[in-house]
Amino acid sequence: MTKHARNSKYLQAVDLPKTMAVEIPLPLLGAFANIEKSFFELCIDSGQQVLQAMMEQDREDLCGPRWKRNPDRSAGRGGTTQSEVTLGGRRIAIKRPRVRSKEGEEVELPSFAFAADRDPLDHHSLNAVACGISSRKYARSLDPLPEEIEDRSTSKSSVSRRYVAMTTKQMTSWLTTPLGDRHFPIIMIDGIHMGDHLVLIALGIDFEGKKQVLGLREGDTENGQVVRSLLRDLIDRGLEQERARLFVIDGAKALTSGIQKIFGPLAEIQRCQIHKRRNILGHLPDRLHESVKAILKEAWSLSDAKIAKRRLERLASSLEADHPGAAASIKEGLDHTLTLQRLGLGGVLLKKLRTTNAIENLNSGIVTYSRNVKRWQSGSMVVRWVSAAIVEAEKKFRRVKGWRDIEKLIRALEANEQKQEAIAKRVA
Repeated sequence: MTKHARNSKYLQAVDLPKTMAVEIPLPLLGAFANIEKSFFELCIDSGQQVLQAMMEQDREDLCGPRWKRNPDRSAGRGGTTQSEVTLGGRRIAIKRPRVRSKEGEEVELPSFAFAADRDPLDHHSLNAVACGISSRKYARSLDPLPEEIEDRSTSKSSVSRRYVAMTTKQMTSWLTTPLGDRHFPIIMIDGIHMGDHLVLIALGIDFEGKKQVLGLREGDTENGQVVRSLLRDLIDRGLEQERARLFVIDGAKALTSGIQKIFGPLAEIQRCQIHKRRNILGHLPDRLHESVKAILKEAWSLSDAKIAKRRLERLASSLEADHPGAAASIKEGLDHTLTLQRLGLGGVLLKKLRTTNAIENLNSGIVTYSRNVKRWQSGSMVVRWVSAAIVEAEKKFRRVKGWRDIEKLIRALEANEQKQEAIAKRVA
């Protein structure tokens, strides 16, 4: 017995999308005067004809066939009007068919609404700035249109207005978004100078080694007020104040003071060893640089924090008589340069967290992103540009190398939490 698919109980009807045929007259290749532009112009011309056909089809769906009476129709034709659609980072003029309801209100054509959407234009402008194209050169970065087509929204002022609007919206959303339930046991804090302004940035690293910029604050210097304002904002947005965590900083006293004031003994602070080495060498003549660098490298590579501290104290004692400034620099914040060793961390993760390189790389990307800005007009402009640069930079973030050892760091931090809880109970 022959089986037929149409008799199968599993056969279901499928609604195919509505299609339409558009006839487009194409010139012979020999008729093209300029081969370089001909194909692009052909695509634009064909695209316009397809869009016109789609809009006419939408109008026919709403109003019924032309020249046929239909007393039940809900809308009627209203001629045409001049409108604009988005095309490759610009706006171009087209004639749009009009449809009006029985009440006299304008009825939107779905195909025109799709083509006229300004979101692609806004995102194109934002991407152009991210690629280093200045607002003055924006128009030159676009493919030239045929002479008979006039484009709009490509001037310096238009691009600037779109960029300001997009980055303001982006900044507002980014700076007010709650941090959620993610735990960031590691936070790096550093500042970046933009003209006369300084922006303090906090970069979080979660237990899987994934990085996320948590927040920023604008000020004149890395003073304690700016630091505390940044940390309080993070707490308001969901950063738990009662959990111990590691803070990696460049060594600014205002940063250390602000962190300790907000998080107290639960804050483990690791000073950037590169910054510390730079400060020490700045007090020494060139002939001593190599020998001192070798001693510092050896001490900071030790797994035992107590032995490392004794090595550094001996180095400071040997320099005390002839170079007291260098000796004082070694002693200043000495324990904070050995925090990771004291917590029992080693290997690749130790190398990654004993410096602020991760956030320094982010700062370098921010400078590159904003290289076309010649004059910073206000603090709000600085924050907008830095926020936009951070959103762009986060697309390329990678896990911290050695992230599997973060679990060991978390256990050490939890031990510190229990220790502080026990101290609090004894005091109470």
